[in-house]
Amino acid sequence: MLVAAAVCPCPPLLVPEVAAGAAPELDPARAACLDAVGVLAASRPDLLVVVGPGDGSAAGAYPAGAYGSFRGFGVDLDVTLGAPEAAVRGPRLPDSLAVGAWLLERARWTGAPVEALAVDGRAPAEKCAGAGRELAARADRVALLVMGDGSACRTVKAPGYLDERAEAFDARVTQALGAADLAALDALDETLAYELKAAGRAPWQLLSGAARGAGLGGRLLYEDAPYGVGYTVAAWS
Repeated sequence: MLVAAAVCPCPPLLVPEVAAGAAPELDPARAACLDAVGVLAASRPDLLVVVGPGDGSAAGAYPAGAYGSFRGFGVDLDVTLGAPEAAVRGPRLPDSLAVGAWLLERARWTGAPVEALAVDGRAPAEKCAGAGRELAARADRVALLVMGDGSACRTVKAPGYLDERAEAFDARVTQALGAADLAALDALDETLAYELKAAGRAPWQLLSGAARGAGLGGRLLYEDAPYGVGYTVAAWS
């Protein structure tokens, strides 16, 4: 059963070495993410699964010890999922999961074994929910670290340019994540999310499936749209 979840954005800029001189701008987001991971630790899970978007061949499961890298962003920094002493040189973690692994390393996670799952961003809602139900059944006490960004169309300088629908979409997402509103997450429009480049849609709907019957409440820890991208941090317990 799912006992806790942390919802965090997944831009590589969350890593200070990647953000470089702009790093202080995301300090509040980093602090909120670490607070959310603290909620996971307090839940004393038997298993922690990091979930994030990973389209195409990157979609799929990754074991403890899988590695990620930020070298593609000009930074000599690698991360290992959950078990630095047992690095697995298999397929590299997609960026969203690498950011999740970095968060766990920063939080000095030792609370439970860690695995990861990259979800195809075009996966339909019901498939995402089904994957969530499967994850929740993996152990008596399962926690999820759910990585995903909102729309990338909040300003003219955003990666997806300005789309007038983006602010309302992000507001619905933030309200749903902050309140652990499963019905609202299930109702997110897949086509609209794709058009707004909201990479978190599939992971959020997986979370909704995992949380069915768990009776979790939500708490909003952070919401903003730096660089024109919607970022939300929430903790469910």
